[in-house]
Amino acid sequence: MGQNVLYYGDNLKVLREHVADESVDLVYLDPPFNSNADYNVLFSEKDGTQAASQIKAFGDTWHWDQAAAFDYQNVVEAGGKPSQCLQAFRTLLGENDMLAYLSMMAPRLIELRRVMKQTGSIYLHCDPTAGHYLKILMDAIFGAEFFRSEIIWRRTTAKGLATRALPNNHDSIFCYHKSDDFVFKPIYMPHSQGRIDKHYSQIEEVTGRRYTLSDLLNPNPDRPNLTYEFMGLTRVWRWTKDRMEAANAAGLIVKTKSGIPRYKRYLDEQSGVPIDDVWIDIFPINSRAQERLGYPTQKPEELLERIINSSTNEGDTVLDPFCGCGTAIAAAQKLDRKWIGIDITHLAISLIKHRMFTAFGEKIDKTYKIVGEPEDISGAAQLAVDDPYQFQWWALSLVHARPAEQKKGADKGIDGRLYFHDEQYVPDGPREKEDAKQTKIDLPTRATRLETKQVIFSVKAGHASVPHVRDLVGVLSREKAEIGVLITMEEPTKPMRAEAASAGFYKSGGAQFARVQILTVRELLEGRKVDMPGWHEQRTFKPAPKAKGKQAHKQEEMFNE
Repeated sequence: MGQNVLYYGDNLKVLREHVADESVDLVYLDPPFNSNADYNVLFSEKDGTQAASQIKAFGDTWHWDQAAAFDYQNVVEAGGKPSQCLQAFRTLLGENDMLAYLSMMAPRLIELRRVMKQTGSIYLHCDPTAGHYLKILMDAIFGAEFFRSEIIWRRTTAKGLATRALPNNHDSIFCYHKSDDFVFKPIYMPHSQGRIDKHYSQIEEVTGRRYTLSDLLNPNPDRPNLTYEFMGLTRVWRWTKDRMEAANAAGLIVKTKSGIPRYKRYLDEQSGVPIDDVWIDIFPINSRAQERLGYPTQKPEELLERIINSSTNEGDTVLDPFCGCGTAIAAAQKLDRKWIGIDITHLAISLIKHRMFTAFGEKIDKTYKIVGEPEDISGAAQLAVDDPYQFQWWALSLVHARPAEQKKGADKGIDGRLYFHDEQYVPDGPREKEDAKQTKIDLPTRATRLETKQVIFSVKAGHASVPHVRDLVGVLSREKAEIGVLITMEEPTKPMRAEAASAGFYKSGGAQFARVQILTVRELLEGRKVDMPGWHEQRTFKPAPKAKGKQAHKQEEMFNE
């Protein structure tokens, strides 16, 4: 399996500069649209259940402005049906937010069609807000004749009273192909017990196999070549006489009480019930779901696995240009497909890196590369100047820390947090408690409990000084955190290091760790980590569940070679 790629940046630019013509087998995209809200990335609390910290990842509000007009103009001037479509939208909608959104989507869909193989498919996931406009736009770009399905996925159950309108509880997934020569593999659902009891009620005495009897008569009465006598009856049969005789000799034909022969169809030889375009059997990510990562638009892996299985083969390439928390990427990796992911925030990229790490193991990073992240100190310095928040998210991702809520002036000196678990000795009885208190030494462990501890991070893209270290010490005391880390672009001064050293140590299991640590971006790029207990067991984002199945085994075998 070739190396996979995760791109940071604008997907239009990435597609044009990095993705070759007809190189992708499957495109899945879930483009955001909500004209009245910002999407927030929600992170789990330290116990993995609550989501208390919200980080603004990106505003998904589009407005008709110079950038939207530029996108519109480029598509219109290129001519063809996409041009006609956008012009019609402008006549219908006027110059508003929806037109801005459609003008943004049009050039991206055009590029996605370019990178698709002739045998490829595209699945566009959307809600009813803009779905009807997107379908018309896709008709113009891909051709209405290559529309294959509108999948209805029930993403939630109806809530509240339907006093003014029916509750909206579904998404649409539009499926298009690039040509008539496309990959499609039917997917079957197991028979329900009710269907089995009703339709496969007969059981063979010798084998115990369930079966049903199906019709052998041909619905077309005008078939002379299939008209013959069989079991004393002359009828127009479904099969040739030779095939009928062979089936009868194999004991697969039963003469019923009415005298009409019927074919014995065994339950264990059936594929199941083919799925249709209404999917109500895949449940959305809820607050207790094992795979929940806290990302608001996260889709269940089962949904992506179904799409990937039905439209690709092993080794094919899957592309997600709005990859968010990386569900399509994780599903592709699990199913032994190559993948390309694109996102415009370092926050999403760091979440995907963590998801892959927890699902596939620490050596997964050897199987993919990241394009667009700073690779050296000069790139980091440029990011710090261009976008301090993106720099902050990127720097925190180097230590697997989760960002704190991004509100200017309201972070209380905390840019990120990292949780770890540490075994704490529980003294056995009052006397031992008193001994431990007086001697201040670790006694032999007879009883321990796993306690959650935290590391507080402060990131300085610009100048850092002694007051910043003092502030971090104050935050540690206020938050009752065990370790504080100051990440800086600049080399710390001797007074800064002295101030950090004066904060003392956090002790754990006979080892001690500096309570305040200063790490430079240069050191992090060189592989230095936070000095803390159980580094390999720390948790920031809620861990993704371990991958199972063929790809997980392949991954393990590859790493053990």
